[in-house]
Amino acid sequence: MKIRIAAIAALALAAPAFAQEESKPFTVSGSVGLVSDYRFRGVSQSDRNLAVQGGITIAHESGLYVSTWGSNLAGWGTFGGANMELDIVAGYKATFDAVTVDAGVTWFMYPSGFDNTDFFEPYVKLSTTVGPVSLLGGVAYAPKQEALGNWYLNGTSAANGVYDVPGDKNDNLYIWGDVSSGIPDTGLTLKAHLGYSNGNKGLGPFATSVAPTGEYVDWLAGIDYAIGGTPLTVGVAYIDTNITKKESAYLAPSFTRGQDGTGTIAGATVVVSLTAAF
Repeated sequence: MKIRIAAIAALALAAPAFAQEESKPFTVSGSVGLVSDYRFRGVSQSDRNLAVQGGITIAHESGLYVSTWGSNLAGWGTFGGANMELDIVAGYKATFDAVTVDAGVTWFMYPSGFDNTDFFEPYVKLSTTVGPVSLLGGVAYAPKQEALGNWYLNGTSAANGVYDVPGDKNDNLYIWGDVSSGIPDTGLTLKAHLGYSNGNKGLGPFATSVAPTGEYVDWLAGIDYAIGGTPLTVGVAYIDTNITKKESAYLAPSFTRGQDGTGTIAGATVVVSLTAAF
């Protein structure tokens, strides 16, 4: 299946007209945008290059919702030859007193890539507000699947195309917390994120991995500015992980910029974004 990121952008731009035709129990929302680097849990999926991204969510008044989100990929993030990630999400959201519970499952797909690089990941998120501060905590656990397995024990095996443990399956745990707060009458929102990954220490099919060093921490600190009178938001964020060059050396050349054995894709960076929401 060949899907282009341009198709997602076009669908997103057309969605407001679609929303007007929907019955009242349904709402449609989404966004399209540009980021200077697509970082997934602190690791670049676009080879530290520009990415175009977009998504749409259709929610029912009962709390049920479905959504899709896509981004172009490059380098390490290509997952067996795909130039795109397409996520399909289904979930349920409900509010109890001041706490909102959001539970569902995400299917991570890599069109034009290989089937055993796709995987699914159930999640649960809790969110609330304390004064002007919004808080969110989440747990995502992907059960054992081939995409998360330890097929290559090191980057040398991957470079030679020789599987050490073909067909291996593993699971992955991700725990995270987000905090944000708007500054009144400025259009500015301060935000921060802290995440913890625990999965296979090695490379899965076609030299991919969700937790490449087995266990690591990622974090983000940034600021968004909503441009008044427009649907546009400009964001700047500092992103980093505790993955050291020494820890990731055994994954080279796969786990490097350009997959040439040099340049980290998990080190500190500043990501700039421009997003249009509807």
